[in-house]
Amino acid sequence: MSEPLAAVGTWRPVMEAAGHRCQCVGACGNEHAKTDGRCPREHDGYTSKHGHRIRLIAAPADPLTPPVKAAALPTSELRAWCPQCHTAAARSARTSEARPVEAPALFDL
Repeated sequence: MSEPLAAVGTWRPVMEAAGHRCQCVGACGNEHAKTDGRCPREHDGYTSKHGHRIRLIAAPADPLTPPVKAAALPTSELRAWCPQCHTAAARSARTSEARPVEAPALFDL
C-alpha cells in the first residue's frame, strides 16, 4: 500500500482508524446512499474501470480549517478524505458560510 512522502506518522493512524476508506458521510453533497451513507472510495483503489488511482488524504473534519491550524491538529481531529469529497465538502461549506443571514428589516418591530 502506498503512503505519502511526508507526515506518515500522522497519516497512517488516521487511515488505520478509517479502515483506509474515505470517511465522508455526505458533507460533499452526495448522500452516498448506495454505500450506507459513507463514501466507498478506498486508498489505492480506482475511481472506475478506466479511472485514476485514489490517494486518500488526512485532513480536518471541518474542511474550512485554515492550513496553519490544520497542521497543529491531533490525529483524533483528522479524517480520511478522498480528494473529490474533500474538495466538494469545502466548496459546500464555503457556499453555506457565504449565504447572508436574514436580519430583521429596518422598521420591523
